[in-house]
Amino acid sequence: MQHFISQYGYLGLFIITVLSSACLPIPSEVAFGLAGAFCTTAFTTHPQFSVVNVVIIGTIGEVIGSVIAYELGRFAGRAVVDRYGKYLLLSHKDLDSAEVWFEKYGTPSVFIGRLVPVVRALISLPAGLAEMNRVRFLALTTLGSVIWAALITELGYHAGKNQHFVKYFHDAQYPIIVVAVVVLAAGVWHRWRSMKKPARHARGRG
Repeated sequence: MQHFISQYGYLGLFIITVLSSACLPIPSEVAFGLAGAFCTTAFTTHPQFSVVNVVIIGTIGEVIGSVIAYELGRFAGRAVVDRYGKYLLLSHKDLDSAEVWFEKYGTPSVFIGRLVPVVRALISLPAGLAEMNRVRFLALTTLGSVIWAALITELGYHAGKNQHFVKYFHDAQYPIIVVAVVVLAAGVWHRWRSMKKPARHARGRG
């Protein structure tokens, strides 16, 4: 992700945030954190970003991705999970959890969900399934996305200004990559296994 954002700049950040909010398993917090760090002069091998631009472009990307997920949920429903879930590592169990969240908190769940890791990437689907008012969905999604983008970008910015952190990051980047790959592989394996289990709604039908 660091290489992708470094290579494509704001366009790379935009693509990542769209895909992340469209339910693909891409951690937007990492993207915003890196982009925030690139707003400092510590990472001289990368293009220097602006905090304001990162927040604006990232928010636009997140809103577009959320709208895609919302419309898929509204018009395709669970069929989209049946057809494309295996490619996105998205199961009915994930959708069940997001729907429970939506039913528990109602309309405000769209705003709250945008501030909660993992849930934020899925909350748009049940909002579409419930045919939530589009204007209200768009407003709450935008507000939550702005807050999330600003918060994580600021954290990345202050981390990038910390010389000790930057030195540690450069010294430890290969061990960090190894750990990240192991964690990612474990996560993919866990997701794949969970998708092999029968979904709650399917068990109920049986």
